[in-house]
Parts: sequence; C-alpha cells; structure tokens
Amino acid sequence: MFLLKPVLVFLGTLSLIAGIAGIFIPGLPTTPFLLLTAGLYIRSSEKLYSRLISNRFVGSYISNYKQNNGMTFKSKLYSVALMSLMITVSCIFLIDLLSTRLIVIALGIIGAVVMIFIVPTVKQKSGD
Repeated sequence: MFLLKPVLVFLGTLSLIAGIAGIFIPGLPTTPFLLLTAGLYIRSSEKLYSRLISNRFVGSYISNYKQNNGMTFKSKLYSVALMSLMITVSCIFLIDLLSTRLIVIALGIIGAVVMIFIVPTVKQKSGD
C-alpha cells in the first residue's frame, strides 16, 4: 500500500502527458486521458488533483465532464469515430516512423476503451 500512491501519481502523470499531447495531435484523445489523470490523482494526491482541475488549459475538459456526469452515447460514438479517422489519417499521411505510429495507435486504443467502457453514458437532454 505504501508504494501505491507514487505509482498512481506516476500513471496519472503519464496519462496527463498523453492528454496534453491529444490537444495537439489530431485523433489522439484528450478528454479520456485527462479524466483518467483526474481519477488517478484524486486517489493519490489531493494537491495534484486540485492543480489539475483548476488549470486554465485542461481544467475545462474535466469540468465539462463533471457538469454533465458523463457523455451521451451519440457524443461517445462521434468522438471515437472522429478519433479513429484522425489516427488513421495521421498514421498514413503524417507519421513516418513505425514506432511513433504504434504509440499513437496504442494511445488511441486506450482512449477508445476508456471512452466506451469507463466514461459514464448519460441520457441526452431534451432539446439537444
């Protein structure tokens, strides 16, 4: 149990790096990685969690999710489809190194799994 918190902080930081990279790399998911970061940080470091959600650049991703308590099925489907399309386009036309392609594909798969199976699905509000 003693080593659990540092491991969670380390994994949260890796997830944060992937989420920030997703802001700049087309197709790489941002929100699932930031949500994973928030979940890992809240279990390991209240200070890091507070800094994350109050950050002016990435805090809004988490706030929007918290406000709606999840994503609609339609939003999830759209996000995963767009992410898959952009990863495919990026890997075919923009990324030359095989190792980089494999990293982007692996992160995309992790993001899709988080989006589909971990992010709660909420009913669409009437009027949307």
